[in-house]
Amino acid sequence: MRGLILGLAALVVTSPFAQAAGDITAGRKVMVQCQSCHGKDGLAIEYWSPNIAGQKQDYLVRSLMAYKAGNRKSPMMSRVVKSLSDEDIANVAAYYAAIKITVEVPQ
Repeated sequence: MRGLILGLAALVVTSPFAQAAGDITAGRKVMVQCQSCHGKDGLAIEYWSPNIAGQKQDYLVRSLMAYKAGNRKSPMMSRVVKSLSDEDIANVAAYYAAIKITVEVPQ
């Protein structure tokens, strides 16, 4: 049983989705490729692009990795993500996740 647990732990740690925390400063440099659609502040400029400010970092990493692997389809995203390393993906995800957002519930 212990071997199974250790094996599963090793699998999770070596998974492409088990990303480092990411470097926000480095992500700011990568973000230049993203800002024409998603905005520097993570608020979409184009109507077809989602807002990603304050999005969960793990979600952003998984989404970008899925585009890169071809498991998630978008001609624009597939083209942009293809040139990003796994480290770039972790960094840009850290950048957009670090943006503070506020929410107001309608009255």
